[in-house]
Amino acid sequence: MTNHVADNAPVAWEFFAGGGLAGLGLHGWRVGFANDLDPAKSRAFRSNHPDVPFHEGDVSALMPRDVPGRADLAWASSPCQDLSLAGARGGLAGRRSGAFWGFTDLMRALEAEGRGPDRIVVENVCGLLTSGGGADFAAVCAALAEGGRRVGALEIDAAHWLPQSRPRLFVVGVRGVAPPEVAEPVAPFHSSRLIAAHDRLPDAVKANWAWWALAAPPRRNLDLSGVLEPDDRVDWFPSDRTAAALALLSPLHRRRLEAERASGARRVAAGYRRVRIEEGVRTQRLELRFDGLAGCLRTPAGGSSRQIVAVVEGDRTRLRWLTPVEAARLMGVPDGYRLPASASAGLKLMGDAVAVPVVRALAEGLLRPGAGRRAAA
Repeated sequence: MTNHVADNAPVAWEFFAGGGLAGLGLHGWRVGFANDLDPAKSRAFRSNHPDVPFHEGDVSALMPRDVPGRADLAWASSPCQDLSLAGARGGLAGRRSGAFWGFTDLMRALEAEGRGPDRIVVENVCGLLTSGGGADFAAVCAALAEGGRRVGALEIDAAHWLPQSRPRLFVVGVRGVAPPEVAEPVAPFHSSRLIAAHDRLPDAVKANWAWWALAAPPRRNLDLSGVLEPDDRVDWFPSDRTAAALALLSPLHRRRLEAERASGARRVAAGYRRVRIEEGVRTQRLELRFDGLAGCLRTPAGGSSRQIVAVVEGDRTRLRWLTPVEAARLMGVPDGYRLPASASAGLKLMGDAVAVPVVRALAEGLLRPGAGRRAAA
C-alpha cells in the first residue's frame, strides 16, 4: 500500500502510526520512519507498508539514533482518550494522551542534532481545544512553535469527503517556506470553538499564530449506502435481536423510522446505542441517522461502541453490525488494504485512525508547498 514516489520526494515520519493511514494520505511523500506501541496495529502497519522502517514500542523510549535520516514532516496522531469529551478528561497529564510529551521530547532531541522537521502536525479530537481549560491546547501550540515555527490549527470534518461524521483537530507548525495564511479565521475550518481557544492562548503563543488557508473541499458525492457490502455477504441480526434493538428507539427516533418506512423506498441508516438522561434516569437508546452519513467510528471497547447498519424497505427493517471493510471505506482506505483477521481488531484499527482524504487535503494545501527545499539547498 506504500505510495511509489520519487527519490527526491519530501520525507515524513509517522508517529502513533496505527495502520499507516496518514502515510496513505501523504501522496507524493516518502514515509521514512514510523512508530506505534500497539502490537496489533504494528502488525497491520508492517503488512501494508513493508518497505517503511518501523519501530514498535513506546515513543517515550525512542532515542534520536532510532530515527533514521532527516524528515521534512513529523505527523503525530497522538492518543485521544484523555482528551475526548466522552471520557474522564485527564488531559495531557493522563496516562494515554500524555504520550504526546514523549513525542515532543524526541522532536527536541532531533532538533538538537539539526534533524528537527520543519513541519509538524498533531492530530487529535476537538476536545483538545477545551481540555484543561485550554491549557492543553496552549501547550501543544507552544511545543510546535519551538524552533521558530508558525503555528495554527484547523478543525476538519471527514464528512466533507467521506460519508462519516468525524470532526478532528489538526495543529500545524511550519517554518521555512510557509503556506498561505489568511488575516482572520474563515469557515469551515476555523470554527467558533477554535476561535475561542485561540483567544485564550497566551500572548507568547499568539505571536507565532497563523490562520492557515485551506481550499474549501469539493461537494461530497458519496453516501453511506455507497460503501456498504452487498446484503447477501453480511450477517444480519436475528428477528428477536432486531426487535430488542428497535425497542430502544426514543419516540423521536421511532417517528423518524416510521417516516422512512412510509416512503416505501430502500433507506439506509447508521446507528449507535447511547445512554441518555431522561427524567433523571440513565436510559439506553438506539439512535438512527438517515442523512447518508455514518456516525464517527469508535474503537469497539464494548457493544455500545459498535456501529449498527439499518436497512429499511417498507415494513421490513433489518439490522446488522458495520463490518471492518466498511469501516475502512469510511476512512477512505482502498479495498486492497490488508485488515486484521479479527473483526474487533479491524474496527479498532479504523476507529483510532485518521481519515485518508483529510490528510491528502492538508498535504496538498499546507504541507507540500515548500517542503524539501531545505534539503535541495
